[in-house]
Amino acid sequence: MRAIVQRTTSASVTIDGAVVGSIGRGWLVLLGIAPADTIADTHWLAEKIAHLRAFNDADGKMNLALHDVGGSALVVSNFTLYGDAHKGRRPSFTAAARPETAEPLYEEFLNALRAHGVPVAAGVFGATMQISLVNDGPVTLILDSPKRFVDGLEESK
Repeated sequence: MRAIVQRTTSASVTIDGAVVGSIGRGWLVLLGIAPADTIADTHWLAEKIAHLRAFNDADGKMNLALHDVGGSALVVSNFTLYGDAHKGRRPSFTAAARPETAEPLYEEFLNALRAHGVPVAAGVFGATMQISLVNDGPVTLILDSPKRFVDGLEESK
């Protein structure tokens, strides 16, 4: 599971001209899901994002988490995070989970983030969306769920 996490002062997602989700201070989370991802990955990543200390304290140091600043999260599914453009000019998305696998994990991630007390707004899975944000800092982080090890070897995800 992969997330691009951008610290915002505001962000919104629009579908067909209508705003379907918006936040003030917090995280815009673009979430990509791979075929081997599991519910455990959703819980690990939700906990990581909920408690990620990347908001400035009174001394200007990144030392505060979402709950410390009264922040929220806007989560948008984004299969293109697993796009591969190494060969040719057209990206391949074979490393992204199929919708029937990804959508339940996306929903589980939203619920897991809420379970950590994070107010959550969301896009619509599979929809074409327009995203607006004011990136604060700018602060943008790439988070990947941990690799799994099977019989001492790293399992590719």
